[in-house]
Amino acid sequence: MLDTLFRPRSVAVIGASTKELSIGNSVITNLQRFGYKGEIYPINPNSPEIRGLKAYRSLAEIPGPVDLAHIILPSKLVPQAMQECGEKGVKAVIINSAGFKEMGDAGAALQQEFLVKARKYGVRVLGPNCQGIINTDPALNAYCNFTNTIPKPGHVSVVALSGGVGGLIMQGLVDIGVGLRIYASNGNACDVSISEIVRYLGNDPETRAIVVYTEGFANPGEFLQVAREVAGKKPVLAMKAGRTEQGAKAASSHTGSLAGVDIATELIFEKTGVLSFADEGDLIRAAMAFSSQPIPKGNRVGIVTNTGGPAVIATDVLVAEGLDVPLLSEKSIARLRAALLPQAAVENPIDVVATASPAHFRAALDTLIDEDGVDAIFMNFVTPSFSDTQAIAREIVAVSQQGIKPIVCNFMSDLSQERFQVTQRILLDGGVPCCALPSDAARALGALARFGRIQRRPASEVRVFPDVDAGLAKRIVDAAISAGRSILSAQEVYGIFSAYGIPVAPWAVATTSAEAAAAADKIGYPVVVKVDCAAIDHKSDMGGVVINLPDASAVRSTLDQMQARLAHLGELKFFIQKFMPGGQELIVGASVERDLGHMMMFGLGGIYVEVLKDVIFKLAPVSRSEAEAMLSSIRSAALLDGIRGKPAVYKRGLVEVIQRLSMLLTDLPMIQEMDLNPIMAFADSVAVVDGRIRI
Repeated sequence: MLDTLFRPRSVAVIGASTKELSIGNSVITNLQRFGYKGEIYPINPNSPEIRGLKAYRSLAEIPGPVDLAHIILPSKLVPQAMQECGEKGVKAVIINSAGFKEMGDAGAALQQEFLVKARKYGVRVLGPNCQGIINTDPALNAYCNFTNTIPKPGHVSVVALSGGVGGLIMQGLVDIGVGLRIYASNGNACDVSISEIVRYLGNDPETRAIVVYTEGFANPGEFLQVAREVAGKKPVLAMKAGRTEQGAKAASSHTGSLAGVDIATELIFEKTGVLSFADEGDLIRAAMAFSSQPIPKGNRVGIVTNTGGPAVIATDVLVAEGLDVPLLSEKSIARLRAALLPQAAVENPIDVVATASPAHFRAALDTLIDEDGVDAIFMNFVTPSFSDTQAIAREIVAVSQQGIKPIVCNFMSDLSQERFQVTQRILLDGGVPCCALPSDAARALGALARFGRIQRRPASEVRVFPDVDAGLAKRIVDAAISAGRSILSAQEVYGIFSAYGIPVAPWAVATTSAEAAAAADKIGYPVVVKVDCAAIDHKSDMGGVVINLPDASAVRSTLDQMQARLAHLGELKFFIQKFMPGGQELIVGASVERDLGHMMMFGLGGIYVEVLKDVIFKLAPVSRSEAEAMLSSIRSAALLDGIRGKPAVYKRGLVEVIQRLSMLLTDLPMIQEMDLNPIMAFADSVAVVDGRIRI
C-alpha cells in the first residue's frame, strides 16, 4: 500500500528554506495554499520559523510521528537524510533533489547508497529527481509538490515519469476545466514504480481515468501484469515517448531510465487494453471525456449541429476513428420533422440550423438518446449572437447528466465575450467535454469508442494443441545446448517444427551427391538444395541456395559445386526440399523481449521483409483473435485475400501456424530468435520452406 505517500497525515520538509524562490520554500507554500489538513514540519538547522511554522533542527526533534518527508538537499547529503528518516519511522520519502542516476556512475552510486538505507528501514521512495504528489481529496488537500498549477478536485489521475510532461498534462487539464484526483511524478523511479502507482489508482474509487506518461519501464513485465489488471476496471490512457532513435537518446539522458525505441511498450498497451496516444493534446482531451462521460455501447454516432461545415469535418474524423454515422430510423426522422424548424436537416448529421432554440436542441438530443441505432452523440455548437446560448447549454447539460450515452461537444465561440464565457462554463461545470476544434472533439469521442471496443472484444483463449510432441522438441534443444551450440541445424529446426505440427515442405538431409539425388528422387522434382553449415547465417548471400532443380543430375552437380566453393567454412550438410513456387511468401518470426517473453511477428516474407518491412507484432502467447488480427493488420493484407485473379491464401492455416508457434515458444522459452521465412501460402495449404532458430 502507498497510503503514507498519497494520504500523509503529516509532512516534514528536510531542506525547508526561507528563500521564496526555492523548492524548499515552494513545497511548504503549496501545502499551505492548498489547505493541507495535516501537520507540516519544516526542517532547517538555521531558521526557527519558516512561513509562520515552527522549524526544527532535525527530524529527531519533531514531537509527533511523520508519515511523509520531502528531501531537498544536495545529493551527497541524501543518504544521511535517509538514515535519519528510517530512524524516525518515516514510511515514505519524496526526493526532489537531482544528481543521481541521471548524472552517471557517481550519481548512481549515491542513489544505491540511500536506497539500501531505505530498504533497511522499510521506507518507500518516490524519485529521486522528481516533483512529488498531489491529492485533491478535500479531506486531505495534500500538495506535496513544488509546481504552481492549482487543480480543482476531479476524477482524472496522472502519473508521469517526467515532471515536465506531468506538469504539462496537469496544466492542460486545468486549462480545459477538468478536475484532478491524484498526481504523481516519480522521476528516476528507483523504488516506487509507475506500475505500483497505476495499481494504487486502479483501486482508488474516485479515479475514473488514469493518465500515464513514460519514457520506458525498468520492469516491463510488472507493468504488463498491472495494466492487464487495471485496464479491465477503468480506462488507462498512456503516452510513451522516445519513439525515434533521437527521442530515445534524449529520454535516456533526461531520466537515466531504460528508455529505448521499443515496440514492446506499445504491444503491452495493446495486449492489456491501455489506450495509446502519440499526441499530448489528444491525450488530455480524451481524459476530459473519460472524466464525465459513459462508455458507448457501440460505434454508431449521432451528430447534432447548428452549423454545416464543422459537422462535415467531424464526420470525416469520426469515421477515421472507427465510428459509423448511420441513417436514423424512420420513427426518429418523423419525430425530428415534427419538432424542428422546417429548414432543419433531419437525417444524420441533424442540422438544427443557427436559429434553433433551446427546445430545438433538446428535441434533437432527446431523439438521439431514444434512438436504438445510436450509441454516442457529437455536438457542433456555435454561439450566434441572436441565440440564448446559455439556455441551450443548460439543455445539453441536462441530457448529458442522464448518463445514458456519451456526449462530446465542439464548442465554437468568441470567448472574449463574457456571455459566451458563461455559456462555456455552464457546459464544463455540467461535465460536458468541450473542444474548440471539431477534429479535436471527434478524436476525444473516438477515444471513448475505442475503449468501448476494447471492453467488448471477445475473450480469446490461447489454444493448446494436443498433438504436439513437446518432449521431442526439448530433447533436440537440450542436445544443442549440451554441444555448446546456439544456432540449430536445419535438421534440428525442421524436427522441432514437425514436433509441433507446423507444416513444412517435404525435406531430407544429405552429405553427399549420391544421398542428395536419392532424397530428391523420393521427394519428387523440382527440388531446392540449401547448404546447412553453422558458419553460414544467410545462405542465399553465400550462394548456398539453388532452386527449381529438375532432376538428379542437376542435384548432383549443384552439390559438387557448393562443396568446392564452401568447404573451407566447415562441415557441410545439404538440405533437400520440395520446390513450391507460386505461393505468397510470408514470414512468421519471434524474438525474446526483456522481461516479457517472446514478441511474435507476421508479414510479407522472402526478400520483401527487409525492403518493405510490412510486418506486425504481438506479444506471446497469441490467441486466435490476435493471430487473425495480425493477418488483417499488415499494409498488404489485400494480397492475402487474392487480387488480379490470384486466389486468396489459406488464412485458417496461417492462423494455426501462428498459434502453434506461440505454444512452441511457451514450451521452449530458451529460444531467443526464430524465423519461418518464407512460409509459402497457397489457396488450400501453407508450408514452411525455410527456418532458423537461435537458442
